[in-house]
Amino acid sequence: MSTEPTYHVPVLLRESIEGMNLQPGGTYVDVTFGGGGHSREILSLLGEKGRLLGFDQDEDAEQNIVEDPRFIFVRSNFRYLYNFLRYHGITQIDGLLADLGVSSHHFDDRERGFSFRFDGDLDMRMNRKGHLTAADVVNTYDEEHLANLFYLYGELKNSRRLASVLVKARQQEKIRTIGQFLEIVKPLFGREREKKELARVFQALRMEVNQEMEALKEMLMAATEALRPGGRLVVITYHSLEDRMVKNLMKTGNVEGKMEQDFFGNRQTPYKLINNKVIVPTAEEQERNPRSRSAKLRIAEKR
Repeated sequence: MSTEPTYHVPVLLRESIEGMNLQPGGTYVDVTFGGGGHSREILSLLGEKGRLLGFDQDEDAEQNIVEDPRFIFVRSNFRYLYNFLRYHGITQIDGLLADLGVSSHHFDDRERGFSFRFDGDLDMRMNRKGHLTAADVVNTYDEEHLANLFYLYGELKNSRRLASVLVKARQQEKIRTIGQFLEIVKPLFGREREKKELARVFQALRMEVNQEMEALKEMLMAATEALRPGGRLVVITYHSLEDRMVKNLMKTGNVEGKMEQDFFGNRQTPYKLINNKVIVPTAEEQERNPRSRSAKLRIAEKR
């Protein structure tokens, strides 16, 4: 199977493509195009009448566009899935794939501010035309708001202390760079857990800057509307909040996990689970691609 090592190595490639149950003449969507690894594999299995839309809000992804008449690239956040399907005259789709992980390309680009390995602007915008940066969050959110986002998105036990230290520091000087930010927060973490904890801090800021949870909810609801009966929803998650949202949707038809019943008490859900047990990468894949270690794959079929 093909991969794109120069930009991003696709996670759970074989398992996710098999899970899509591709039909040669079907219409499919890859809402996280990135390096194009998953998309290329889908196209290799489609016939002449097959179609694939690839979504990505990041301008860098455009350099990976697949030159293929069956492929349409949509430079947009996947939260606008419904609008763009309608724009292209598509009423129903046969399958949708979402790999919610951040591309390794982003972590390796020192200018984007996604990684604490490099100094640079505290940015973290997936779409560089977006207005809110990580520096804006750190410098303008009140202490309680900061504490809540570090706890919710980073699952950090010392979120209140972290928020308090940041608010005190920004009163002295605006926090603009990753270097400044690390100087302030590093003393709060023990050396043995420093990398893991900092990764969670950066994850929380990234999720807030890009409104990832709100966008995911909107996309999942639009996908549920767009999938035809028998169509597949295939999602790879890396964070417990994302995974819970996807699991809830597949089990109940809504992201809150509220099970609806008909008059006779039968469960009303638009999906049938294809894998009751979550699929995780093999030991070999985890060794080859460390970023895959927290990946979980869920597959459901529209009833």
